[in-house]
Amino acid sequence: MLKPLPKPIPMPMPMPMKLSSRLVSLTFRLAVVTIAACLAPSSSQADEPTQPNIILVMTDDQGYGDLSCHGHPYLKTPNIDKLFTQSTRFTDFHVSATCAPTRSALMSGRAPFKNGVTHTVVERERMALSSITVAEVLKSAGYTTGIFGKWHLGDADPYQPENRGFDEVFIHGAGGIGQAHIGDQSDAPGTTYFDPIIKHNRNFEQAHEYCTDVFFKESLRWIKAKKDSADKKPFFAYISTNAPHSPYRVDKSYSNLFKDNTKDKKKAAFFGMIVNIDENMGMLMQKMDEWDLSENTLLIFMTDNGSAAGSRIHNAGMKGGKGSMNEGGSRVPLFMRLPGTTKPGLEIDTMTRHFDLLPTLAEIAGAKVPADAEIDGRSLMPLVKDPKSEWAPRNMFFHVGRWAKAGANERFSKGDPNPDNSKYKGFAVRNEEWRLVNERLYNIAKDPGEKNNIADKHPEVVAGLLKSYDKWWLEVRPLMVNEDAPLDVPKSFDTQYKKQKAAGGIPDWVAPKL
Repeated sequence: MLKPLPKPIPMPMPMPMKLSSRLVSLTFRLAVVTIAACLAPSSSQADEPTQPNIILVMTDDQGYGDLSCHGHPYLKTPNIDKLFTQSTRFTDFHVSATCAPTRSALMSGRAPFKNGVTHTVVERERMALSSITVAEVLKSAGYTTGIFGKWHLGDADPYQPENRGFDEVFIHGAGGIGQAHIGDQSDAPGTTYFDPIIKHNRNFEQAHEYCTDVFFKESLRWIKAKKDSADKKPFFAYISTNAPHSPYRVDKSYSNLFKDNTKDKKKAAFFGMIVNIDENMGMLMQKMDEWDLSENTLLIFMTDNGSAAGSRIHNAGMKGGKGSMNEGGSRVPLFMRLPGTTKPGLEIDTMTRHFDLLPTLAEIAGAKVPADAEIDGRSLMPLVKDPKSEWAPRNMFFHVGRWAKAGANERFSKGDPNPDNSKYKGFAVRNEEWRLVNERLYNIAKDPGEKNNIADKHPEVVAGLLKSYDKWWLEVRPLMVNEDAPLDVPKSFDTQYKKQKAAGGIPDWVAPKL
């Protein structure tokens, strides 16, 4: 059941932001390796507290209601439910309505449009090269970093995770396994959910297991290696599954679990994919226990946007799903478990967002975020320590983006490509009391299901929220750097895969013995 929000508080005006410095950002990136070496613990620091490892699991298109711990009537997720009981939970945590925008905010600590991410395709999913990433920030504090699964922030080489702070890279291409669009990037040719072709540290490997199983197993191989390594560096493992994103494909043993609950085969597969994710979460937590990692590892579970297939079945009382500017499009789970720091069963109902995670992880790791990174987020640690701690109110801004792109295929070229003409189409402003969705106003604290539009009764509230939104648009508009990005560029994954295949072939991925 949807937890009521706290007592309404006054609307803030957002603080003005100055433009990012590309030069300073790139200089910081070049300096990361040197700084990391300087900050690596020495023998004289042996008695100091150990930096915790960090494992962040984010699933794709799974909504707030797609968990049994959130009241789903027939989907069972016992392992994630176990983590739920062990975690501090943020019950009013919001991301973006679609995947690449959320990923850019998570990585950078900045609003997606400030990273140039205004779409999920047509080269507008590329995270601006001037943006600092959480991987780079953690490396500056001595962490080693790995990504396993979905990147979706640019397929051309300069945008790839190995050039954005990740030491270990094990990913698929584009926005999903096998995804390809005319005039856009695409995944490696011939890849499927059951036989995914993976880019592993600049080279491709052919797996012959189900994609989610592959990503978790490889991440565990790497985690075990980092645990056993002589340098004893703390690690950051980002496990970003492509499941349960469409196309909804999973072994029938999973989808058949729901044959008595729904006649829709796609929905049955969607829920089956979540059951498979839950099993992998169970394996992850079991191995953490076996390898003595649980006590000194921050384990995070979250999702990237509202439900793509389950919002009409169970949505925890919310309106809307993936792509919606209503609550169900952006409010997702956030569970955090770090024994001795988080408190099992504690619920924090303050409104928080995806870009708060970078400063949170930086504080936990003892890392400094460069001042010129100009992040929008703030650390969640004061709330973790005391949910009643002082927390300055803020307005939060949402926009679905996705306006047309000239030169794209028919699906993505229809409409007006000028962002300014889409300013008031598909937007929302949210604070602790109100949610303004286009021209509709809801008292979200009293009406979490957004059933009663009361815009005509509170014109002053509408005017105030619109004024803050207009100011925010002026901040983000100059930073939409991908609007004129050409589409006739080489398809990196396709080109590199074919080149490697012709030169020496594609080796098989071999599952680790865990």
